[in-house]
Amino acid sequence: MDGATKYSAQSHIMILSSGNTRPLQTKRITPVVRAMEVDISLSPRVNSVKPSKTVAITDQATALVQAGVPVIRLAAGEPDFDTPTVIAEAGMNAIREGYTRYTPNAGTLELRSAICKKLKEENGISYTPDQILVSNGAKQSILQAVLAVCSPGDEVIIPAPFWVSYPEMARLADATPVILPTSISEDFLLDPKLLESKLSEKSRLLIICSPSNPTGSVYPRKLLEQIAQVVARHPRLLVLSDEIYEHIIYAPATHTSFASLPGMWERTLTVNGFSKAFAMTGWRLGYLAGPKHFVAACGKIQSQATSGASSISQKAGVAALGMGYAGGEAVATMVKAFKKRRDYLVQTFGALEGVKISVPQGAFYLFLDFSSYYGTEAEGFGMIKDSESLCRYLLDKGQAAVVPGDAFGDDTCIRISYAASLSTLQAAADKIKDALISLRRAVPV
Repeated sequence: MDGATKYSAQSHIMILSSGNTRPLQTKRITPVVRAMEVDISLSPRVNSVKPSKTVAITDQATALVQAGVPVIRLAAGEPDFDTPTVIAEAGMNAIREGYTRYTPNAGTLELRSAICKKLKEENGISYTPDQILVSNGAKQSILQAVLAVCSPGDEVIIPAPFWVSYPEMARLADATPVILPTSISEDFLLDPKLLESKLSEKSRLLIICSPSNPTGSVYPRKLLEQIAQVVARHPRLLVLSDEIYEHIIYAPATHTSFASLPGMWERTLTVNGFSKAFAMTGWRLGYLAGPKHFVAACGKIQSQATSGASSISQKAGVAALGMGYAGGEAVATMVKAFKKRRDYLVQTFGALEGVKISVPQGAFYLFLDFSSYYGTEAEGFGMIKDSESLCRYLLDKGQAAVVPGDAFGDDTCIRISYAASLSTLQAAADKIKDALISLRRAVPV
């Protein structure tokens, strides 16, 4: 008997009888399992990782809505548009036609070939299908890339503000995130001189996101060329270019793929996907493009984690890439709506005293500097001392869910997603303004 589990026999009399036999009394033995002490400790790796604040705030807002509180949710990074009909039909046809089995780990040849065509025509970079790895969302593509190229003790260079998952992915790889600050006065763009000064023999990966989450900043080609010159002087340094928002961009800004710059194809892992531009967040479909050596390594990780992406989603992805250059009219219509919303919020919050704004050139986020409100007090709430307390106050007083900037590495700001209807944004802006005015009356800015 296992020494960790003990049993005691409790007597329960059972009467067995049948036909002409004399009743037989027996004892039933009931096992009683004593509570065992369970080791609930977790690995140092997972203990080093912080939970996502965007997910936490979204969940909190959802719970309030389910409880009957009319919270306006502006925290999630998810387009509020439906997946275009042609894409949805392709997915449904895949189901009807029985296209529901496993696909190759790297993705179907049909989809990888379509991705190669897209990258050549839209981004000016050439790949073959064996240099493409289709994954369950761009998030998986990024994590696998970090795991594949980083060793314990390596440094991952991350400009702030950053997407919340970048530093945590570095920690999951036992690498060290090195955060480089940027300035709202410089549109949150990385200074090449600062980058050069922070690189060392441990520097392994530079992550660039353009258009940026959370700032909406777009790196102009000239600045990317200057960064590429710095990268070229450090042979061990690779670049992960997160281009998931490339099609959500506002003229006159234009998108440049880092791998298209001279000498950078061999150094760059390009990540993209379908969630943002095609409103396909729930389809979970992304991809990595890069030199075969690195892509194969990422594929090895994926083969032991999830294997290939959904067969249905991949058929839908092929349809998405067939909609025309940059997604065609459906994406253009969505971007036009996003720009109208952006313009409204910039005008509305720009009129508030003490608020600093860098007008986003892409994505669907506004990253506003509200630090002038820190140090104020709210009756029944207490002191507003940082971005987190300000966001808690706005949720409590204004019933608007937004994300604190400290989640993105900049505590002076908060992130507002304008992936919501204009009428919803107008209602939210009114609530936020009223809540802020209450703070200003308490302690003038």
